[in-house]
Amino acid sequence: MARVWEDDARYDKWLQIEIAVCEAWAEEGVIPREEMEQIRSASYDLSIFEEAMRETKHDMTAFLRAMYPSVGSGARYLHLGLTTSDVWDTALSMQMVEAVGLLLGEVDRLVRALESRARRHKDTVMIGRTHGVHAEPITFGLKLALWVDEMRRNRERLERLKGTVGVGKISGAVGTYALVSPEIEERVCGRLGLTPARISSQIVQRDIHAEFATTLALVGASLEKFATELRGLQRTEILEVEEPFGKGQTGSSAMPHKRNPVICERICGLARVMRGNVVSALEDVALWNERDISHSSVERIILPDTCLALDYCLDLFTEVIEGMTVHEGNMTRNLESTRGLVFSQRVLTRLIETGLDRNSAYGVVQKHSLEAWTEGKDFRDLLSGDREVTDRLPPEELETLFEYGFYLRHVDEMFRRLGLNNGETGETR
Repeated sequence: MARVWEDDARYDKWLQIEIAVCEAWAEEGVIPREEMEQIRSASYDLSIFEEAMRETKHDMTAFLRAMYPSVGSGARYLHLGLTTSDVWDTALSMQMVEAVGLLLGEVDRLVRALESRARRHKDTVMIGRTHGVHAEPITFGLKLALWVDEMRRNRERLERLKGTVGVGKISGAVGTYALVSPEIEERVCGRLGLTPARISSQIVQRDIHAEFATTLALVGASLEKFATELRGLQRTEILEVEEPFGKGQTGSSAMPHKRNPVICERICGLARVMRGNVVSALEDVALWNERDISHSSVERIILPDTCLALDYCLDLFTEVIEGMTVHEGNMTRNLESTRGLVFSQRVLTRLIETGLDRNSAYGVVQKHSLEAWTEGKDFRDLLSGDREVTDRLPPEELETLFEYGFYLRHVDEMFRRLGLNNGETGETR
């Protein structure tokens, strides 16, 4: 990813665009064949570029000077009919497309890791929590399957983004094609694998770049969501999952026992950076008239940084998923720590089914739930001692209401919807 955003990679794309424009002019008969042969082998001299930059303070002017020695008399055809942004913005689009391609590869790695872990823990029962409080049983596989689905949606977003940002602009100083034709633009974009912008001013419009930054930040937000959940599950009092902790790794300079979720915390921190960059990208949408240059300095920071941050976070979180420790015994311990309270809705529903009105049934179940909660008593024992309950639910029937399987009987169907049964990859939605 760093290579995509290096200066040399950007200059290489500028060179590619300048040559592609000359090729299009040659097809129009503007550039003689012998001159075009020389232009095709064009290069640029960085030492000339740097010297010219000190004088001109302008990237494109300096870059063209750095190309002149390699093309000889053909230099007069370089940049013909163009403005700087024709080259800059088209090159930037190529960089964004390339970056999205790399991110898609990282997303695919993460999805495969999540799918594998989801299948492995499809039947690993744990407590589901709402508001941080015990609710009803789920499986750890279901939690991971939910993330699989979200990351597949993120993949769709990135795939669509390639088309959104993959636009080129060769339309001249204010986008009117005064000195270059739409046909030239179409030929150049075709050579570069881009779609011509339907209309432009001096620049490709920055709502496109804002969508790029927003989409990447959205993927980062998903990673933060997942990482936050794992951080919570690694709390000492819970300890159901731990991120990888290597041999010789230390968690604290003061407390040798510490095993902190630092990888997940790093992901959460970088997700904030990505979201912050979205604000800057949105600020770049409104420029003066047909363009000003206030967006340029911003984009030189936020676009590479956002791509690098997301690429890094995707790699980090894949390592977390592949190497995390799942404490199934602690999941069972936590699940049973409330002494049967997780079955309260099941009991409530069955009492209603016997003919007891909902308000009365809720009152009975809540009364015993509160006693179990505050006094540490067994919920099932309390129900078994209440005639209002046992008159409607004999002991053997009451016993059947305290089975985890009831809550998990549709797990296979949910996995089937995601194509996660029997090693399948399934459809995205």
